[in-house]
Amino acid sequence: MEWSFHEDAPIYLQIIHQMKAQIATGTLAPGDKIPPVRELAMEAGVNPNTMQKALSELEREGILYSKRTAGRFVAERTDQQETLQNALVKEKVETFLRDMNTLGYTDEEVEELLRRYVNGKQ
Repeated sequence: MEWSFHEDAPIYLQIIHQMKAQIATGTLAPGDKIPPVRELAMEAGVNPNTMQKALSELEREGILYSKRTAGRFVAERTDQQETLQNALVKEKVETFLRDMNTLGYTDEEVEELLRRYVNGKQ
């Protein structure tokens, strides 16, 4: 897995977000085994406790599950990938609109800018 962290959010939340994105895009599929905590922590360059916290939260949300002696796996929910994609899209759109509003654009102006951009008339 490729890991990328920034300073404006706790690392464990960024891990959760990145793992959800991998599930949403199909990089991690239902039934896939998740590497052990220590291995993931070393790969990501984070403390194992931080990785454990993120994975435990993903389990609590029902995105991952544990088999006692076999490890952690991506949950087998059929709607999970679509649900995660929708949540990520909503988050990106809300961030984009908030940023554009901060720049002084109204929602209507943003809509027109997007329409022009999509139609190739920037």
